Amino acid sequence: MRSASFGRRVIEPGGRELVLVPGDEAPGPAPELANRDELKEQIRTALMARIDPSVAGRIPRNTLKAEVAKLVSEIATEQRIQLNEIEETALATELTDDMVGLGPLEPFLEDDDITDVLVNGPFDVFVERRGKLEKTGARFRDAQHLVGVAQRIAAAIGRRIDEASPMVDARLADGSRVNIVLPPLVLNGGTISIRKFPKRALTLDAMVRQNNLSPDMAQLLQIAARSRLNILISGGTGSGKTTLLNAVSQYIDTTERIISIEDAVELRLQQPHVVQMETRPPNIEGAGHIPQRELVRNALRMRPDRIIVGEVRGPEAFDMLQAMNTGHDGSMTTVHANTPRDALYRIENMVMMANLSLPLKAIRMQVASALNLIVHIERMRDGIRRVLNVSEIAGMEGDIITARELFTFRYVGEKRDGTIDGVFESTRMRPDFVTRAARYGLDRELLDVLGIVAAMRA
Repeated sequence: MRSASFGRRVIEPGGRELVLVPGDEAPGPAPELANRDELKEQIRTALMARIDPSVAGRIPRNTLKAEVAKLVSEIATEQRIQLNEIEETALATELTDDMVGLGPLEPFLEDDDITDVLVNGPFDVFVERRGKLEKTGARFRDAQHLVGVAQRIAAAIGRRIDEASPMVDARLADGSRVNIVLPPLVLNGGTISIRKFPKRALTLDAMVRQNNLSPDMAQLLQIAARSRLNILISGGTGSGKTTLLNAVSQYIDTTERIISIEDAVELRLQQPHVVQMETRPPNIEGAGHIPQRELVRNALRMRPDRIIVGEVRGPEAFDMLQAMNTGHDGSMTTVHANTPRDALYRIENMVMMANLSLPLKAIRMQVASALNLIVHIERMRDGIRRVLNVSEIAGMEGDIITARELFTFRYVGEKRDGTIDGVFESTRMRPDFVTRAARYGLDRELLDVLGIVAAMRA
């Protein structure tokens, strides 16, 4: 005997019918199962036997969730499993996430307070919330469940991940960046690392409210962008470099043509004339790889006013410096580094990776003439990301690149709630780029935010 509901039809927008596949009714005595997880697994098994996954994937998510909720209720009734309405809704959501979402990770993608989701095997899921890592109660059913979700992520962008190709970088539909590593490269069943793509790009004003930097520092960065300074943003992993780059880029003039180059598109440029380029990884045969260096070189042929490289990691640093030195003022990029001085050393090493056999002094002269400003941001132990240093590249003294600090963060102590107490301070040093700011009518404003005008008046 079949239940009347097994032939339920779902109408897609446009009027086309998709039929959920019927299964056999299996009524019987109320099961005596050890726990709720076993009850849920019994319902899951019965439900999956009645739904064609290929059809479910084409049904709008909300429609599918409603139909799954009805089937969960019917199966629970048929098999005499007692579930209340809250449990039925939660199970329907979980099953829908398994079919067309990221399973137990789906709720974290909807939480705006979470910036990173880190899966260390099927039973250990961590998130970063407000700058602090915490373990969650979420878990996959087993390693195969985790692998299934990983393969769904990879398949969505036309990639594959399995034992033959166990590592992949991908991007979710909302732009979030994903890295996946499966056995045999890891021993815990698989890892998934998601850097979430914020729904709204932060502005410098919002970062001031979050105590990431001071109002004067924010004003200085606005002036730097409007004055077409070449800016390097440095910091460690997860320190907020891309977020800060996004915020500063909002002050680029709307009449300028911007070419952005990234491994995975994260920047949200607001200007009307933007071309966003993305690297291409090699395919399974190892062919078709297009690295950042090729894209930077190609960008020079596209008549850019500014070039923005999401992050320099290798020999493309040389081409980026060449662009900055050949009329593409106002270009910006980020680099992984622990201090502003380390950022300069890293740029030097990357230029050497281009195998140009340039002497070190020549490389440093290129760096000193190309860069105007280094902005260093760090995620501190209280979880708050702060701009610790803003420095102007002042030129060369002998073989050494010299820098002039404009703003620093001075550590004072720690508050009772664990928050770091400190002060953003201007060094009141007069920058060389004040003459460039004068071309845009911003010199007086620049000196004011640095506290130089006030000091002169005093």
